[in-house]
Amino acid sequence: MGTKDLPDAIAPRGSQLSKDGVHLKSDAALVSPALPAKILLNDFRRQWSDTAEPVLDAVRRVGESGWYILGKEVSGFEASLAAQIQIQNVVGCASGLDAIELALRAANFVAGQRVLTTPLSAFATTLAIVRAGGVPVYVDVDDFGLIDTEQCRDVLTEDRSIRFFVPVHLYGHALRRSALLELQREFGLTIVEDCAQAIGAQTEGHFVGSAGEVCAFSFYPTKNLGAMGDAGAVATNNTAIAARCRALRNYGQTERYQHDLLGMNSRLDELHAAILSKAFLPRLAEWTQRRQAIAETYRAGICNPSVLVPGAPEASLSVWHLFPVLVTATRREDFRHHLTNAAVESAIHYPTLIPAQAAMNQIPHQVKRPLTRAERYSRSEVSLPIHPYLTQSEVERVINAVNSWNP
Repeated sequence: MGTKDLPDAIAPRGSQLSKDGVHLKSDAALVSPALPAKILLNDFRRQWSDTAEPVLDAVRRVGESGWYILGKEVSGFEASLAAQIQIQNVVGCASGLDAIELALRAANFVAGQRVLTTPLSAFATTLAIVRAGGVPVYVDVDDFGLIDTEQCRDVLTEDRSIRFFVPVHLYGHALRRSALLELQREFGLTIVEDCAQAIGAQTEGHFVGSAGEVCAFSFYPTKNLGAMGDAGAVATNNTAIAARCRALRNYGQTERYQHDLLGMNSRLDELHAAILSKAFLPRLAEWTQRRQAIAETYRAGICNPSVLVPGAPEASLSVWHLFPVLVTATRREDFRHHLTNAAVESAIHYPTLIPAQAAMNQIPHQVKRPLTRAERYSRSEVSLPIHPYLTQSEVERVINAVNSWNP
């Protein structure tokens, strides 16, 4: 698919539609050729124009109900999401960070245990392990930025005391499900999948989150399915784990004022649940398809020999939460400056590896073998705009900006 085949954008209300219902053009997206608007990594104003009516309906419905915490909106969203990701139980919580911690604790994690994980991720992945009382053990990533499962096998063979594994489906890419299942069977691992960036991604015909005992999602606003604030969820096919998560998120209560577990306050509120369920979740498939179309166009159109486009692993049907490219480390700031001059926003995911963060000086952790590829990503990665409200002309402008860079 080339750029000429892409719709102009998923457009706001009042935009023009083709006969098949595809959004073509938005007056809000029109800009003067002489003064092009900055192309953003995320455009929440355009999203609001598209979703304002169902969002306000959700707010009104919650307000009229008089019930704001753990009511029908939360249970309804949990059921809808479970059906969409094909996992039996979903438990809403306050954030993706909390979701990982809840998942670990509900899976009978014992403080002091070591947890295999990636050095290349948002710090929340490690913070959740530490808050649960774990010791992170870091393994290098592969050429796509995902944890290297072959190196994981080597580390686990050398140290069979490691019983927990928190892999991250980074950038919207899916780790190979069969590789995770093989590690699980061979080493008796409990796997908690961090799906914060990969809701709806698939591998070998299965959605992410189905390989592990339990998985975690984030609905931070920038995520593919984002709330209007912080929110998260745990998902599992294990009903006992789901029950423990429900108790743990609500002070550890198994019944009102009966605290059988030492829990926390991590409740998904009714307002976020209603907005997610009625305004955003019904659009997720369309948003995902748009991201995938943009990624395909970037991959076909970017042809600068100084810019490497890693793409996605062969077994992954990515949802493209981010679109990472790699440039020579010493030229990264020059590349980003070039993009800024072309009115294209960019970001770095992630400039400092987790074990190199200052906070880790206070935390027991282990680094297994050199983190060669992870360090390359931290020094060389640049994220280009990829969100479902980009117009066709903006996608072309990003490609032209990248291709016109001459380091």
